[in-house]
Amino acid sequence: MNDILSPLVLSQWQFGLTTIYHFLFIPITIGMATTTAVFQTAWYRTAKVKYLHLTQFFGKIFLINFAMGVVTGIVQEFQFGMNWSTYSRFVGDVFGAPLAMEGLLAFFLEATFIGLWIFGWDKLPKGIHLATIWLTAAGTILSAYFILAANAFMQHPVGFRVNEARGRAELTDIWAVLTNKVSLASFPHTIAASFMVSSALVICIAAWHLARRQNLDTMRPAMVFALWTMIGAGILTVLTGDQLGLVMVQTQPMKMAAAEAAYNTVSGADASFSIFTLGTPDGVSELFSIRIPYLLSFLSTHTLTGTVEGINDLQAQYRTLYGPGGYAPVVWVTYWAFRWMIGLGMLSVLFSAVGLWLMRKGRLPQNKWVWRIAVWAFPLPLAAMIVGWIFTEMGRQPWIVFSLLKTKDGVSPNLTGLDVLISIVAFTLIYGILAVVEFRLLKRAAQKGPEGAPVTDASDAPTATVTVY
Repeated sequence: MNDILSPLVLSQWQFGLTTIYHFLFIPITIGMATTTAVFQTAWYRTAKVKYLHLTQFFGKIFLINFAMGVVTGIVQEFQFGMNWSTYSRFVGDVFGAPLAMEGLLAFFLEATFIGLWIFGWDKLPKGIHLATIWLTAAGTILSAYFILAANAFMQHPVGFRVNEARGRAELTDIWAVLTNKVSLASFPHTIAASFMVSSALVICIAAWHLARRQNLDTMRPAMVFALWTMIGAGILTVLTGDQLGLVMVQTQPMKMAAAEAAYNTVSGADASFSIFTLGTPDGVSELFSIRIPYLLSFLSTHTLTGTVEGINDLQAQYRTLYGPGGYAPVVWVTYWAFRWMIGLGMLSVLFSAVGLWLMRKGRLPQNKWVWRIAVWAFPLPLAAMIVGWIFTEMGRQPWIVFSLLKTKDGVSPNLTGLDVLISIVAFTLIYGILAVVEFRLLKRAAQKGPEGAPVTDASDAPTATVTVY
């Protein structure tokens, strides 16, 4: 019972759950802003009314999601002071710098140009109005970079010195923090994956309308665009993920060892990648495995003869460097999160490739199951990103800042388990209500379709009436 009401355990659960909930909105916001900008650019260049309808339709989806993301994101900042004040005091000077830049620069950019885009339809020249949505999209991407830079410091701390007298880390080089090798690798991987998520949402919405043979003029091109985007973003996600894996091996070799459940150091053919493994309950011994020889070596070093350090050897090294204790994360969590991330992402790309084949030469599939799969496959890339985040954060344990501060030492002093439990219940109720509101708003907007667009096929008109939100 004491473990269940532990302030540390409950604080970890609270931060994990609220972050996952907030993260539901982030990739959609990033991808949908750019999607809206692409459709408005198409309208600006061609004057075809279907692209205006798509701009306004997916712009509304973007705005609903953006507003909910802002509301849920505010809670994240309070938790640093409420639950993790020791962590905040120790690294706040460094960790807070990119977060401050995100709020003062990137978010300010987003908020300013979103306002101009919403209210500038009839007031700004078309070219300038188009620039506002592109600047909004740039703001969402820039915001992601600053947040990833802050997180990268937790994975691979750079640009600081520890002031022993004050007992805290102090910023010495903001450029080193912003160009951390982990953030440079994780940023393109995250953005590419975000476009997969937003594409899946467009596919889901378009499939719902196309299954009913309505809004064909707008939803057919939206579907084709999203399918191609999913495939392109999927390829980029794989390529950038490969580079991120190399950086991970350099900075956090224990995370890679846990991802493969490799307890002993291996190289060459022995450094195989397991597609599926069954082990003993303690995770130490392997009972059954399906493996690809050399693949782990290649993923870790880009050679077939590279060496991958095992958990046991790394444990010995870390105990020498950091003192007694366990330095391996929960292996089964990192092992399966890594595989679910890859598997769900690849499945999303496979479904999109099949969808393009079925819709070739202007065709629309007749089988109702095709459309059902397209609608219900939306969560796949989003789930892949969520388990990828779980892998990233759980794979760093037991550190909250790798090599500097353990998670158990970062929790707020004098915090009781009951305090955290009450806040978890309150957050759950609030977030549950917000989830219902968000789902209903998105469902209503998605099913209503583009305002002013013909329900059945119609030719493009050269001009269109602009609807102001």
